[in-house]
Amino acid sequence: MHTSLNIVLVGFMGTGKTTIGRALADQLKRDYVDMDIELEARASKPIPRIFAEDGEPVFRRMERDLVVELSRRSNLVIAAGGGIVLNPDNIRDLSATGHVICLKATSDEIIHRVSGSNHRPLLEEGDKAGRILKLLMARQPFYDAIPAQVDTTGKTVAEVVAEVLEKIPYSIFQIPSKQENARKEK
Repeated sequence: MHTSLNIVLVGFMGTGKTTIGRALADQLKRDYVDMDIELEARASKPIPRIFAEDGEPVFRRMERDLVVELSRRSNLVIAAGGGIVLNPDNIRDLSATGHVICLKATSDEIIHRVSGSNHRPLLEEGDKAGRILKLLMARQPFYDAIPAQVDTTGKTVAEVVAEVLEKIPYSIFQIPSKQENARKEK
């Protein structure tokens, strides 16, 4: 049984990677890694400042290094950044040690979810809705290449978590039974 394989959530900004990743990790009793939070901690500054001060190429190198590191670990739930798919080596490495699932949502839903955010460096200039649509169109082929897809539009966290779990072969994880949890808590 391959219980140590990672579960990796990819997808465009605003599709729910962070929220669903935390819920999955809690349910499966796994460590959770939000790559954006980890990158901010390592750089000692928020991602918008990394982009502004160091540039996107530096951010993408940092992201790549983190992918390599996380691919050496196991039993994780990983919420990857929205641009992780731009480098095919990232998906190859993450797929080698886990199951990659792409979360998606309609463009209207994404615009609704992220239009009020000030923490999205690629949306800093101009019309946010226009930038979202342009970025989404450019990245869509990369997201579409991920075999396992879950649409989060209009669904609860519990519904999305259940759909994600359906995409993963049961043999890679074990959900502790209530009896096992009771024994562990004693």
